[in-house]
Amino acid sequence: MPILSRPWRPGVLPPESARALKRALTLPMLLALLLLILARGAWAADEGTLRIGSKRFTESYILAEVLAQTAAPQLSQAPVVRQGLGNTAIVYEALKSGGIDLYAEYTGTIALEILKSSQPLSRDAMQAALQPLGLGIAIPLGFNDGYAFAMRADEARRLGVRSLSDLARHPELKLGLSNEFIGRADGWRGVAARYGLPQSPTGLDHGIAYDAIAAKQVDVIDIYTTDAKIDHLGLTVLEDDRGYFPRYDAVVLYRLDVPQRLPQAWAALRKLEGRIDEHAMIGMNARAELQGTGFATIARDFLSGGGQGASGGAAAGFMAKLFGPDLPRLARQHLVLVAVSVGVATLVGVPLAVWVFPHLRLRALVLGATGLLQTVPSLALLAVLISLLGAIGTLPALIALTLYSLLPIMRNAVTGLAEVPVGVKQAGTALGMTGAQNLRLVQLPLALPTLLAGIRTASTIAIGTATIAAFIGAGGFGERIVTGLALNDRALLLAGAVPAAVLALASEALFELLEWLLRRRQRAAAA
Repeated sequence: MPILSRPWRPGVLPPESARALKRALTLPMLLALLLLILARGAWAADEGTLRIGSKRFTESYILAEVLAQTAAPQLSQAPVVRQGLGNTAIVYEALKSGGIDLYAEYTGTIALEILKSSQPLSRDAMQAALQPLGLGIAIPLGFNDGYAFAMRADEARRLGVRSLSDLARHPELKLGLSNEFIGRADGWRGVAARYGLPQSPTGLDHGIAYDAIAAKQVDVIDIYTTDAKIDHLGLTVLEDDRGYFPRYDAVVLYRLDVPQRLPQAWAALRKLEGRIDEHAMIGMNARAELQGTGFATIARDFLSGGGQGASGGAAAGFMAKLFGPDLPRLARQHLVLVAVSVGVATLVGVPLAVWVFPHLRLRALVLGATGLLQTVPSLALLAVLISLLGAIGTLPALIALTLYSLLPIMRNAVTGLAEVPVGVKQAGTALGMTGAQNLRLVQLPLALPTLLAGIRTASTIAIGTATIAAFIGAGGFGERIVTGLALNDRALLLAGAVPAAVLALASEALFELLEWLLRRRQRAAAA
């Protein structure tokens, strides 16, 4: 009597279609879990090689490449360079957790920011304090890159400002300081207290600050003394007349197991000691920031003796950057981040939504909690996850993206179930269906369009948010955006933003096709 079993189901998928739908939803979920395992395995596989990190400013990018290219000939596999990991806190956490093995750091930062000393420390004192943490410093590279304040030369002459003490007499001046400098122990709070500075600074990215001061949007910025744009823009560096800033000599901060684990590579790295003076560093920074030369090229030229004097050619155009050799790798990383996070969020969110749906208070509590996650800033959540997991890279990024994807998926699942007519559910019960059968064969097929809309929204959100994952070394198109911010390179910024936008449009087109197929199948079932 199969014909008599169908009148209660207008517009609803037949049992065979429901089973197909179940398989269709299960396969992406299983694929997502497989990708998660592979991503986790790839992260763990990095343990067998030398991993070098960098912060998110030009000089750190260059030094990471210099270290990597120096060590590479002595390694059985190419070193992993995790560029642009963010500020000191994130890079240091990566070093402690084993996400990286070493990176270029500065003695003043180690003493005041990492070790939280109230005054500068000698290298021996820093070694003693770092050793219990499993860390050490070595290989002084040969230059000091200190903090300083700078302002436009004509403005400084007009106001008679030559030192930080003079700056205190001009509260009307607008300060644009990097966010890290504002928050550092050896940054704004300390220098403001030492000199009695009355200004309230505005937080700016270090690369953008130079454009802001050139456009007269701010009057004073914090600089690194080896920045190439100081002379290029004709800025006056204000004298630290009360000696607040310590020396920031460049050294290698490393895990103590590196010399034993990779002795030949470590011996090669030690040959860099004293090789980079301030003039050489300024020249390399200038090639990156003013000529658009790639970091790897700058490092290779320096190590080969071609050095900082070579022009490196004109900066690559937008199309060359957009279709650069890193595009397949970045696309693959971005797709994995989005597919895995949305797949896992679907696997977790849909059953959870079904479970809480009949319980109004519990439903409100769970949806409120997932909604609260959306209010947590992305970088703050990533920093918390790094601390909790003791890892950087793909794993914390996937967890963060999964948490952000839960709300639209769960909310739409609940909404879809609530929109199922009561009469249809009662008809299924009257035909002798159990609660599970009613849910599987009646309610979920009717709620499916709304559920798919939630997954569609989650995918779009994940594609955009995944660009932030580059701040912790998870790759993706955000890698170009982060580097473009550091260099203030608009073409490179667009070369990262455009593929992300194209991926979002492709995702929309895919879900539009799925919804069309679903509507067509439902019409066929109704007929």
